[in-house]
Amino acid sequence: MVAMRKGKIKQTHLMYKANLSYKLLKQYVDELISKGMLEQKREGSNIFIFLKPKGQEFLIKYRKMKEFQETFGI
Repeated sequence: MVAMRKGKIKQTHLMYKANLSYKLLKQYVDELISKGMLEQKREGSNIFIFLKPKGQEFLIKYRKMKEFQETFGI
């Protein structure tokens, strides 16, 4: 998972940190936007990806599932 400072990250930084091509990044971001987990905004010449409350909730639950999995060796 790529950490987002203050709930946002530049699109290009996300692409490099996640080691994705622009095409794959666009597909994933578009899907997560359609599911209400992310939001994309232009600030000046930069495009930022914002984590919405639904996305934050998903990450919390995902981390709990991973912790459970590691605890019980599943």
